[in-house]
Amino acid sequence: MANEFSVFNFKSKDELLKKMNELDIKLPFESNTEVLKKEQVIGDKTVKNSMVILPMEGCDSNIDGSPTKLVYRRYERFAKGGSGVLWMEACAVCKGGRANPRQMHINRENVGEFKKLTDHIRKSADGSVYLVAQLTHSGRYARPDNDMGAVIAYKNAHLDRFLPNNVHIITDEEAKELEGEYVRAAMLAKEAGFDAVDVKCCHRYLLSEFLSAYNRDGEYGGSFENRTRLFFDIIRRIKESCDIDIAVRLGAYDEIPYPDGFGVDIDDFRQVNLDETKKIVRILRDLGVKMINVTGGNPYYNPHVNRPYDVGPYRPPVHQLNYVYKLLNAARELKQEVPEMTIVATGFSWLREYGANIAAGCIKNGWFDMAGFGRQAFAYPDFASDIIKDGTMYRNKCCVACSKCTVMMRDGMVTGCSVRDSEVYLPIYNQGRNGKQSAISNEIRENL
Repeated sequence: MANEFSVFNFKSKDELLKKMNELDIKLPFESNTEVLKKEQVIGDKTVKNSMVILPMEGCDSNIDGSPTKLVYRRYERFAKGGSGVLWMEACAVCKGGRANPRQMHINRENVGEFKKLTDHIRKSADGSVYLVAQLTHSGRYARPDNDMGAVIAYKNAHLDRFLPNNVHIITDEEAKELEGEYVRAAMLAKEAGFDAVDVKCCHRYLLSEFLSAYNRDGEYGGSFENRTRLFFDIIRRIKESCDIDIAVRLGAYDEIPYPDGFGVDIDDFRQVNLDETKKIVRILRDLGVKMINVTGGNPYYNPHVNRPYDVGPYRPPVHQLNYVYKLLNAARELKQEVPEMTIVATGFSWLREYGANIAAGCIKNGWFDMAGFGRQAFAYPDFASDIIKDGTMYRNKCCVACSKCTVMMRDGMVTGCSVRDSEVYLPIYNQGRNGKQSAISNEIRENL
């Protein structure tokens, strides 16, 4: 069948365009990538180009949540890579919200270390860089330590089988208290030198999970107003308390069957229904949010939806180009809903070097404002510099969509690209695969 899953084997743009035509996928392709060099205005700040490095978690912070040597190395490479926006990885707003014991966590005791990191990033960047701190509570994916476990908004028939034994359904009172944690984290991010904070609401972390809490009782479940209450109240309180730009990484849909899923057709969860998502972005605009990165899916449950791959835990039902299109088209539809907002798209990495051409085509045709690259940045941190200098990306530097960075994370290791950055990360990948993930070797630990 023409739409079957397959590995990326296109030897030319003509082969890629032929496949898109076979699948009736209409993505604009632009050979001239000049539009990616275009400056963008976010709030009252001018960003040097239209390329974004999206949050890619390294699981390599210190136990107190502060940056290590590996964190510095990663962000120095990103900064030197030339992208206009550097959207930093998930940073927990409280200890119980950490996805693992080495996730970033900004707090009063370590804010000075984050200031040193942002100073280093700006010093390393070729010109200005717009820095976003992603604030999160990992919710059902929280694994901060052996004593604190997962926090869920409600019982989910499709996702609960992945939960550990230690699970807590958050109460309305506890949810309300989280507002203060986000405000404190935003104020610390401002102190640390970030331009913006992202109130993360995607991939089924806690705020995202509330969006689908149709069957939850109380003031945070049931109606649209209730399900979005915590998310919007956090944004309002940050806006009132802190002079910092606000961004949102928003899960537009998740391809989980209703009523456990959000942004999906009630009768067919594989079909997107953006009615509530559009309502959300209109409210975000009215709340003064400056920028939205549009994503989808759940990387723990259906990773093919938000990061199409060649090698992964299972074989997706249709060709990867369908999922690329779905992500980019969601960004287009939301841009049409709020044309005055800066919309950042997700979904280019599987396309290898042609990600630059599809991004350029979409931006030229008004689909969205900026192109965000996630896994690609692990493998190819200087992709923006090559686009600016040579007008292209190079396949021998691109992410190969092998999922090894995810495997490392699931093995309990620190993570990066073991293919393109093999000197550092291949030994760590091998160690995890050999079943030694329970403890990082002394040598690796010393280099964190």
